[in-house]
Amino acid sequence: MKKSAIMVFFATLAIILLAGCAPGMNNMVDTPDSDGEVAGFWMGLWHGAASPVMFVISLFNDQVEVFEVHNNGGWYSFGFLMGASIIFGGSACGKRRRKRS
Repeated sequence: MKKSAIMVFFATLAIILLAGCAPGMNNMVDTPDSDGEVAGFWMGLWHGAASPVMFVISLFNDQVEVFEVHNNGGWYSFGFLMGASIIFGGSACGKRRRKRS
């Protein structure tokens, strides 16, 4: 078997496995919660920043979720991503080069 055929096989297998991990559609988008509110960008930013703590709490408490399902869609997700990247360092924590003399 050729080396390129093996690479194509493993690339296709990786794509299929990764596609199987993709989340499904959220049916609660743009539907208000019990308080009549829908989480937007700023709430997503807060939830992203608090996500490490909320994840640990969610392991022990079934009433706590990391991601708000009653959100407005893309803007909430963008805020969540920005909040999480602020907490986890974003690109600022990347590998830094040291100058050698």
